[in-house]
Amino acid sequence: MTFRSKMARRLGDTQRSPSDSYLSYHDILCRADPPLKLALSPRLARWLEREILPRYPQAHIILLRPSMTFLLMKEPDVNSIRSALPDFNRCTHIFLPINDNRYVNQAEGGSHWSLLLVSKIDRVAFHYDSLGASNREEAKSATRALENLMRINLRFHHLEDTPQQENGSDCGVFVCILMRHLLIKRLLSVNAREKISMSMANKMVDSNGGRKEMLKIIESLRKEGVRRRS
Repeated sequence: MTFRSKMARRLGDTQRSPSDSYLSYHDILCRADPPLKLALSPRLARWLEREILPRYPQAHIILLRPSMTFLLMKEPDVNSIRSALPDFNRCTHIFLPINDNRYVNQAEGGSHWSLLLVSKIDRVAFHYDSLGASNREEAKSATRALENLMRINLRFHHLEDTPQQENGSDCGVFVCILMRHLLIKRLLSVNAREKISMSMANKMVDSNGGRKEMLKIIESLRKEGVRRRS
């Protein structure tokens, strides 16, 4: 079995055609079951990677996909998956969506998402959890795996002042909103030598507004895809 096949099996990768999906965007297929659920997925980080980061060619920031984060956390020998991961040598920051799934044969099958932002230049891993410290241990596991992979020491910092969700279903929305804010308003808007606060204290998160905005992005991408195919 090839390494690609092993990856597909381990990550629960199923081959679907674009006709089965609500949105086909580069290498991501989203199903309409229903479309509202798509707004909860941290996979929208792919949109930031494709549409926002190219405007800043001087930035060396990696938005790690959820499946890659999961593989990084669950593979005992991180060196064996090095070729499947991005090159971290030149990067300054890494965003990792963290999931509480504990089953290696069911990628992204957990019930809660949080966000880990690793500042390689400062050697600090910042953890943002909208549900207390629910994913603290999972975030620590991802941090240790990155330490082994990059051969550096990282100081883990769980941010107690992270905005908190008011229900049991908004964690994905919080991850997307916080990721976009930290990327665009913090990391990409300052000089490389400036000190940046990573605290989210007093940051207001409008989950309903964020959900609607993400749905608009999804719908606009879907219409653009239909236009190009017609």
